[in-house]
Amino acid sequence: MSPVMEGNVMCFRKARGVTLFFLLIAALAQTAESKELVLLNWPNYMDPDIIAEFEQRTGITVKQSYFDSDTARDELLLETEGKGFDVVLINGASIRILAKRGWLAPLDESSIPNLEYVNPRWRTEFEQAEDFGVPYFWGTVGIVYRQDLVPFAVSSWMDLLQPVEELHGKISMIGDSADMIGAALKALGYSLNSTNVNEMKEAEALLEAQAPAVNTYRYLSLNEDSALLTGQVAMSMMYNGDTRMLQEYNDNIVFVLPKEGGNIWADYLSVLSASPRKAEAKRFINFLNEPAIAARLAQYVYYATPNLAAEALLSESFRNDPVIYPSGEALENSEAYRRLPPRAHKKRAAIFSRIVY
Repeated sequence: MSPVMEGNVMCFRKARGVTLFFLLIAALAQTAESKELVLLNWPNYMDPDIIAEFEQRTGITVKQSYFDSDTARDELLLETEGKGFDVVLINGASIRILAKRGWLAPLDESSIPNLEYVNPRWRTEFEQAEDFGVPYFWGTVGIVYRQDLVPFAVSSWMDLLQPVEELHGKISMIGDSADMIGAALKALGYSLNSTNVNEMKEAEALLEAQAPAVNTYRYLSLNEDSALLTGQVAMSMMYNGDTRMLQEYNDNIVFVLPKEGGNIWADYLSVLSASPRKAEAKRFINFLNEPAIAARLAQYVYYATPNLAAEALLSESFRNDPVIYPSGEALENSEAYRRLPPRAHKKRAAIFSRIVY
């Protein structure tokens, strides 16, 4: 072999070696990247210590991305076509819709064996929940208020939707079409699943009349800077367990499930079909349903767990807390969201847009 040819071969070998080196580095980087899960979730709805324990146990990191309403979450998933996230927190009524779009991966006990601990009621409470979601928590929507700022005991949705003049500018609503319109329908004595044209017009009129008194349609934060704690807001729609977080800062905060009833909801964890990390995502959901972990998580978020084995580990005072576990009598007039025809969804979206935007 001539010196020139030999030199060319050596250069080729070195170049190939450098190329293989960088390909190896890229592969390792890709492997490392695959060890990160992205969870799309509500704020304050996951114990960071539990995430840290999962990361330490598995070597899989969990990054959270947040939304502040079910509507905002659905808009985000629509914009991204369900891509960029691995695990998503979904309200039960939305599972069928997102599954129909092809965005959700199927789940069962073969991939998540700890499903055996979950109450069958919540697995089948909503359409296709059993196929595409793992129950996370359940609860209600009601009214939270500062009893030192509101000069009467709140008992009705009308106290919020037709506020006294001194509370104008100190009212907050959940900026979600289902919850907001549902509250108005319940206040008027109708089903929150109503599709009656006249009933919907009444609900819209009620919300329109309330709008000048509303301070914000964004969900209130649950930390020490919350508008409810500063007094900027005196009364608001809120999910029941969130009240307990705010009561850690102020004893004057009260939650009431209105006499007309409200929404009984359940949240689910689902794996997105576009996720390249489905096995890791299912491992994470399975971990969250280990009874001891699920019990700790319930105590952190102050919500009722659908995990029966975890519930048995909770203190009697937690299980008997009427805010976290409302009595059958308190829930008598409440109902869950059910499937509505497309035209009804469009109507509600239009009402919501006219009022909020």
